[in-house]
Amino acid sequence: MNTSASPKVNAYLQDMQTFQPNHLPLLNTVRKLFLGASKGIQEDIKYGGMVFNLDGSLIGGVFAYQRHVSIEFSQGAQFVDKDGLLEGKGKFRRHLKLFSEQDITDKKAAAFIKQAVQLG
Repeated sequence: MNTSASPKVNAYLQDMQTFQPNHLPLLNTVRKLFLGASKGIQEDIKYGGMVFNLDGSLIGGVFAYQRHVSIEFSQGAQFVDKDGLLEGKGKFRRHLKLFSEQDITDKKAAAFIKQAVQLG
């Protein structure tokens, strides 16, 4: 398990290891993508998952559900999504549902995380 400077994040990851171990690899991979996208990103636990802030603004989060992991993007409605991969119809948010590690690549999670950082 990767550790964080945040005790709340460490506790959350430990809980995932205990209660949803099948989702832990996806959570850790998405977490690394967010943290690697910008040096200014800070992680926290809110709304039942890990959230990522840049310059005090929430840019996204990752949440574990029973059958999938979801990456939520606060300003996802503004993203360029030529392939129609993002889900959701709200005014601002969009999300990706991940069912496997391959979905991270197939659904272009890294590119969407980069867009989240750019919109900040």
